[in-house]
Amino acid sequence: MTAHSSITARPGRKSLASRLGTLALGCCLSLPAMAEVVTIGIGTQNTTTNTVTGGIVLKELGLLEKHLPKTGKYQNIEFRIQWQNFTSGPPVTNGMVADTLQIGMMGDYPLLVNGATFQNANGTNSRLIALIAYNADGAGNGVVVHKDSPYYELADLKGKKLSVPFGSAAHGMLLKAFEDRGWKPEDFELSSQSPEVGTSSLQEKRIDGHGDFVPFAELLPYRGFARKIFDGVETKVPTFHGVVVREDFATKYPEVVVAYIKALIEANDWVRSNPAEAAARIEQWTRVEKEVAYIFLGPSGVHTLDPTIKPKWVETIKYDHGVLQRMGRVKDFDADAWVDESYLRQAYAELGLDYEQQRASLDNYEIGGTDPLCGGSIDTPRKAGEVWIDGAGITAYKSTACTLAAVNKAVGEGKKIGASYVFDHTTRIKLFADKAFYSLASVDGKPSVVAFLLKKDAEAHAAANGGKVGSYEEALALIGS
Repeated sequence: MTAHSSITARPGRKSLASRLGTLALGCCLSLPAMAEVVTIGIGTQNTTTNTVTGGIVLKELGLLEKHLPKTGKYQNIEFRIQWQNFTSGPPVTNGMVADTLQIGMMGDYPLLVNGATFQNANGTNSRLIALIAYNADGAGNGVVVHKDSPYYELADLKGKKLSVPFGSAAHGMLLKAFEDRGWKPEDFELSSQSPEVGTSSLQEKRIDGHGDFVPFAELLPYRGFARKIFDGVETKVPTFHGVVVREDFATKYPEVVVAYIKALIEANDWVRSNPAEAAARIEQWTRVEKEVAYIFLGPSGVHTLDPTIKPKWVETIKYDHGVLQRMGRVKDFDADAWVDESYLRQAYAELGLDYEQQRASLDNYEIGGTDPLCGGSIDTPRKAGEVWIDGAGITAYKSTACTLAAVNKAVGEGKKIGASYVFDHTTRIKLFADKAFYSLASVDGKPSVVAFLLKKDAEAHAAANGGKVGSYEEALALIGS
């Protein structure tokens, strides 16, 4: 006899399979609708200090998540933010073209190449939706040499080995400087090197000079092995970093773009509310020393945090395009069609801010207060200075002389100086005091010290005022305490 096994449902009872099926159906019916997943790829440049409020600050403080829309058509959307860090702008454009990035940030020359690339392709366009930071006179990009180099001017590097990240804002600065002087790139042994490669090449003296964007022309001298011999301020053409977005993404999710700009505005406010603390946090996140971050983003800093798109910036983009086009380095480009301020205006309106007022302003936040050593108020910020003492914060002084006297006083008390800052007499850009050249003289029996970025400017001032050119140490010795 063969035994058979069977399971028979008792009368009035459902089979196990039937009950599981009913349970599964009930669970499915009780679940909410499946959330749509929207991936936001954002291309950042974390070590490019004047982009941090558009990237790493948003990421680390969670500001974009704070402002992302959560109601209406976004009620059942799950946002997944993918932050992708790069060392220059061109790779960000590549990611946007491939649609792995929807939002990207980069400098002025890479921005216009981004716009031209999209306009000359058979797909969507990109749109300039905001700026992050700028210097209206072009300061920030620069050329450095080894600290022991015999070269002190850009002209000294003709026929020498000069590297720069091709396609970067610093590359554009060099091309503009060459054009202004009637030079050609062929007058130099010009090569493309990333900031990392250029840094090591300079340290090892395998090149004579390296051009780079923010913060490297300040960072490398701060680290003690380089000296700046050219700054973009000499081109007198504004420089800035901005934010571009794929048009198809912005059209589909305009509220997300507005949320990004609101987060950017909050990040700017966060930096300005406590710049020393912000600089310290930025150092933790990017490994760019806080003293370097501060020279750009602190009060009276080299760059101004401001997202508005001013008419002057659009004209600069057009001018930069002409420079590149004359050299056959970019395709046709309609800057006016590329710029879209609508998201900025909406963000400002939602935050209760006056967009037109900010758009018309070129003001930065400035050094102020009372000088604790020399006395009196600090009325002319760009003639003032600051001293950052390790463990004791930053103190402002009303002149270069008072700043150097404060350094002497602190050192005499056994305190360690993290950094001291003064301003170039001609351009009014912020300098590390120990990297400046000084015109030293005696005026009415009192020591006179005037700071300059470039040796040639200090020499000219000293010659015109009966003085001599001196180092930081010589300036400190002349001032005393």
